Parts: sequence; structure tokens; C-alpha cells
Amino acid sequence: MRFDMDRRRLLTMLAAGTAATLLGTGESRADFPFDTGSSGIVPQIPGIPQILAPDFGPKTPIGPGTINALPGAGNHMALTIDDGASSETIRGFIDFARNTGARLTFFVTAYYPGWLDHRDVLRPLVDSGQVQLGNHTWDHPDLTRLSGGAVADQLNRCKDFLWNQYGTDGTPYYRPPFGRHNGSVDAVAADCGYSVPAMWYGSLSDTNKVISEDMLLDAARQWFRAQAIVIGHANRPTVTHIYDQLMDLIRERSLQLVTLNDVLIPPR
Repeated sequence: MRFDMDRRRLLTMLAAGTAATLLGTGESRADFPFDTGSSGIVPQIPGIPQILAPDFGPKTPIGPGTINALPGAGNHMALTIDDGASSETIRGFIDFARNTGARLTFFVTAYYPGWLDHRDVLRPLVDSGQVQLGNHTWDHPDLTRLSGGAVADQLNRCKDFLWNQYGTDGTPYYRPPFGRHNGSVDAVAADCGYSVPAMWYGSLSDTNKVISEDMLLDAARQWFRAQAIVIGHANRPTVTHIYDQLMDLIRERSLQLVTLNDVLIPPR
């Protein structure tokens, strides 16, 4: 019953175009107002059961501006993973996608070597559309403290890395580090091709100084909801220990993991 009430509240928020304050994430969040290459085809990897069969339905066009949830009604959820400080955790999420068919969106901080270490195993998932990549800057500064030229440099260095290594530049989606952005930052980002700041509705709360498996599961129980964009981080391996429990929760709530490209038509 509580989950149904929470889902109705989320849909009401979407209709109103409002944003709630997100607690306990370690990052702030902005307001709510979207094909950069997703084929919509689930890759068939020999010997791996495709657990999450996709049923996307029609895509929703969006304009420029911030998003923090998926528009409309449905049972989709976008699990988005930031940073990449832990190469082990990046590989863990890649294996999670390969082993379950889960569709994920990575917001890449290109400075971290794990994105190059695991390129050969991640690239096929990106090419197929099962995994989407977005821009999370070169080395994760607070963009609101930088000049316009420095903001452009951060986004363009990551953009070049994504294109050279993965054949996509992630446009139009970027996620500002710490969730901090403003009109000036967004204007520079739009000039770089990133007209949609991708924020979030719920968090795994995995940026806390001390995290445990139980803490992550509690956060997932709170925020894994229909039409939510949920943020996590590839920075600590703790999350790699609870993939089975996360899958159980996704099945229990009849949620379908999607990338942003799966369900949104971005502005041109």
C-alpha cells in the first residue's frame, strides 16, 4: 500500500513539474522540466539469460531543460551510475548488465582509468543500446565555481573521450558533479551539445563516508519506484555484493530498467 501511495505521489509531482528535496545523498538535486544511438535491442550473449525483457512503449519527446524523473505513467526505472573511481565497481556493474540483461546509464567521469580498462567489454553493450553513456565531466569539479571556458573544457574533454573510446558523445545528457549547476553552466553545456541536465529522484546514498550493504538496500527499498531516475556511484565495491537483492526488489515491484534513450526523444 505504501509503495502504491509513493508511486501516485511521484506521478503527481511529475504532472506538476515540481521537485522534492532529496535527503541523505551527499549531492544536491535540481528542478524537473527528452536517441543518441540506442537501438532498443537487447544483446543476446551466449549462455546469459536475459531476465529483464524490454517493453518500452512509445517514447516521450522532451525539450531542453533539467529532468529528474521519467515523464508519464508506467513501470520503468532508470538506474544511473556516476563517476567510476573504482575500476572494480565499474566492472561489477558491467557484469551485472551482462548477466541479467539490466539496462543502465553510466555518467562517465572520464579521468578515471576504469573506463579505459574495461572499454573492450563495455563497448559492445554501448553499441547495442543496453548501456547508455552520458557526460559527467573530465574530473568532477563543481562547475558553478568555474569560468565558462573551464566548464566547456570539462565537458568537451569528456565528450572527446566518449567519442574516441565508445563511439558516442553522450549528448544531450550531462550530469553536473554534486548536482550543482545554474543558468550560466547550463548555457555553456548547451553550447557543447548538452541541453538536458540529468538529475535524479532517488539515490542509493552510496556517497556517504560509511556505507554498508544494509544501508544500500534500505535506500533501494525507498527509491526503487516506477518512473524514477535513481543515482548510484561506481566508486566503492559494496554495491557489487547486493546485486541479487537488488534484482529481487526490481522483480518484486515489477519494475523495468531502461536507459534514458529507451523512453525519451531528446531535443534536436
